Amino acid sequence: MTEKTALTPKTHTTPPAKFSHGVRKGNILQVAGQVGFLPAEEGRPPTPAGPTLREQTLQTLANVRAILEEGGASWEDVMMLRVYLTDVDHFAEMNAIYNEYFEGLVEVPAARTTVYVGLPAGLLIEIDALAVLS
Repeated sequence: MTEKTALTPKTHTTPPAKFSHGVRKGNILQVAGQVGFLPAEEGRPPTPAGPTLREQTLQTLANVRAILEEGGASWEDVMMLRVYLTDVDHFAEMNAIYNEYFEGLVEVPAARTTVYVGLPAGLLIEIDALAVLS
């Protein structure tokens, strides 16, 4: 049986409940929903990267990437990204940021974007990912 490994990069705080930022089992890596919090600092509560969608999207993508790397994966291994926005009016801006960010990616993952209103106040975006390593 393949062992399941929980992933928490040094840039991330310990989850506040019984869950992991990411989990790898065999060649499958699931990244839990990430938001635009700046890297963790001892004694400081989680802090958003900024008030704008651009700042939070880029930080969210960096947070997803940190978990992928912790599990031995890269963006090239990602099969699916799910993006959750808190405002339907952010679709066009997020798509522009997303296209710019992944411009050099050889094979782009499948993606799904939806509007979700359950994020804490001030957070505009959440992204999770599924990767399959070769």
